[in-house]
Amino acid sequence: QVQLVESGGGPVQAGGALKLSCAFSGYGYNMYCMVWFRQDPEKEREGVAAIDSDGSTNYADSVKGRFTISRDNAKNTLYLEMNNLKPEDSAMYYCAARGVRWCGGVWYRPGLYDYWGQGTQVTVSS
Repeated sequence: QVQLVESGGGPVQAGGALKLSCAFSGYGYNMYCMVWFRQDPEKEREGVAAIDSDGSTNYADSVKGRFTISRDNAKNTLYLEMNNLKPEDSAMYYCAARGVRWCGGVWYRPGLYDYWGQGTQVTVSS
């Protein structure tokens, strides 16, 4: 059984940076598509960034050039480095895993994912 645990969220001022981590426990991390989602209570869950098993990445337009997704297959860990944070980036951030190597063109659809973490809150103040 796969378990995901996020960490690294917190309060930050606009223009600041945070690095989120997601620890994966279970078998075969290097064969999973891994994705970061976020959700504000008043909005739908939004796909932020995805990374294939081979390290290929995709990003939401709203975070391109500011966020970087990466994975360390030796440590079974997923990361999201967030720079130049804006108040509209405030949300609960979730990592999700899908048991395929390549996330595909519709990686941003929450219903595709088999496993979810409990989330870590990011709050950006202006």
